[in-house]
Amino acid sequence: MCLTLATARQITAAALAHGTAHGLKPLTVVILDSGGHIRSVEREDGASNQRVQVAWGKANAALALGMGSRALMARAEVQAYFITSVAAAVTGPFVPVPGGVLLRDGAGGAILGAVGVSGDSSDNDEAAAVAGAGAAGLTAQVD
Repeated sequence: MCLTLATARQITAAALAHGTAHGLKPLTVVILDSGGHIRSVEREDGASNQRVQVAWGKANAALALGMGSRALMARAEVQAYFITSVAAAVTGPFVPVPGGVLLRDGAGGAILGAVGVSGDSSDNDEAAAVAGAGAAGLTAQVD
């Protein structure tokens, strides 16, 4: 299974709807396929101008190391030199804070891509990403 544009749009719409329903600040959602290519980007009205790069960096970081960006933040706290080195080596932005989750085809299934969300607190960004994945019938890996 591949991450289609229709699925990326479904994830994005659900993540943004989650933000609206929970009164979050304007969000930006970036969806990457398993090869790290951008499938979808949406920035809500009122979102600051660099949110695309931050959301992309969260998704890219998750995909680059095969774990959610929350787990990457925990790893950065104990292995700062490793995460700094990886960030320098990875192509594209690398933001190891919550809000980037892997998209899996079912529980423990193949990685189809990643979603990154930015605009509110990192915890709220992650919740929106998880909601988006779930709405598309995918499993969001946060760790």
